[in-house]
Formats: sequence, C-alpha cells, structure tokens
Amino acid sequence: MRSRTEMMVDRLRDLQAGTPDIEASAVVSVDGLIMASSLPADVDEDRISAMSAAMLSLGDRISSELRRGTLKRVFIDGSDGIIVLMAVGEDAVLTVLARAQAKLGLIFLDMSRAVEDLTRLL
Repeated sequence: MRSRTEMMVDRLRDLQAGTPDIEASAVVSVDGLIMASSLPADVDEDRISAMSAAMLSLGDRISSELRRGTLKRVFIDGSDGIIVLMAVGEDAVLTVLARAQAKLGLIFLDMSRAVEDLTRLL
C-alpha cells in the first residue's frame, strides 16, 4: 500500500500534467514543513514551505481584519510567473508556481479540485 505522502505527490504530478501552465507545486503544513512536493531540483523546499505557510497565514489575517470573509487564495504576480496559494483544510497549504501567461481561471479551478482531493488524503 502506498503512503499518504506518495499519494499526495501523485496528485501534485496529476495537477501539473493536466495543466501545462503549472510548472511546480507543493503541499506544506501550516507550520511551514514540506509534506509533499513536485518542485524543480534547484528550488529550496524548506524556504518555499516556510514562506508559503507565512503568506497564507498573513493573507488569512488581512482578509479577516479587513472583513473580506474567508480567504480563498493568495495570488502573487511576478514578472517571470505567478504563485498561487490555497488552504488545504486547516492544516496545509497548496502552493503552485505557474507561467506568467497562464490562464488563471483554469489554474484556480484545477487547484480547487486538487485541494478537495488533498484534503481527503490529510
């Protein structure tokens, strides 16, 4: 039987295979620890996981403080690509790196579906 981590990594690979604009992805605990990843070899997993958890936490606090309701996602638009973070239940964050010209609606939809599956795995 496959481990939970292996099943999460498989789901991340499926996400990337189904959406060519997604270049990399990871599931990170809210404590900032990597749970599963499909990141390029040159990416520091520990730094990505810590920053992802911090960004989601900050986004959640800002959304709450400014009375914008429950946080759906954190979106970072850089000149060389985008980063999207979504909560996976109460305990984890899905972080996705995508190309600059990615179709955001498709990215958001595919991430939402992945979050549902990942939530069940947690």
